[in-house]
Amino acid sequence: MTAMPFVLMYHSVEKYDSDPFRVTVSPGRFAAQLRWLAGRGLTGVSMGELLRARAEGRDRGLVGLTFDDGYEDFLGEVVPALLGYGFSATVFVVSGLLGEHNAWDPGAPPKRLMDEDGVRWAARQGMEIGSHSSGHRSLVGLSDAELQHEVAASKAALETVLGGRVSGFCYPYGHADAREVAAVAEAGYSYGCAIWKSELSGRHAIPRTYVGDRDGGLRLRAKWIRHRVRWGG
Repeated sequence: MTAMPFVLMYHSVEKYDSDPFRVTVSPGRFAAQLRWLAGRGLTGVSMGELLRARAEGRDRGLVGLTFDDGYEDFLGEVVPALLGYGFSATVFVVSGLLGEHNAWDPGAPPKRLMDEDGVRWAARQGMEIGSHSSGHRSLVGLSDAELQHEVAASKAALETVLGGRVSGFCYPYGHADAREVAAVAEAGYSYGCAIWKSELSGRHAIPRTYVGDRDGGLRLRAKWIRHRVRWGG
């Protein structure tokens, strides 16, 4: 199987009291994680930048940073921290829920999502905007028409918001079979981000490494080593 780049998967960064789905990293922990990367000569970059560098053979020391769902805290907590290190990242937003909340997480504390102005501001700061579908629905089991809407219509909607091309897609919940991966490629996305390693792993199903609030230096190092063992670098 082709070697895959080292890509970290985040969601939200903010202070919290309850986090039943473990999608939130505290600002202090996030700052420590960025220091860990920088201290080892690693640079966090967006997926677009990482894949371009990889194609040109200049990706040594680059780590993909991704943020799912497009929470509003990306603007106030994540972007300033990244810019402080000269890092960038990709944030995958739900095109049909901009400015709303994470209604797909029943029982979890509500988290506000970026609105259109926030998405445009993040892009101006050098962050890559990708699609996380139109409505954050699991794509597996949808009809072909519904799948088309979640994948292709979300791309078109975000391109209208940004006035530019959207190249990346992220599968909600990491759910993707061959049909869904093919739909992402056919919709014109340059790449797709999954979660787990599978027989579909490749350009349109790139596996990622989850990062949570418990991940200090030792755990990050273990995840880095595990990736290198699994994918050969």
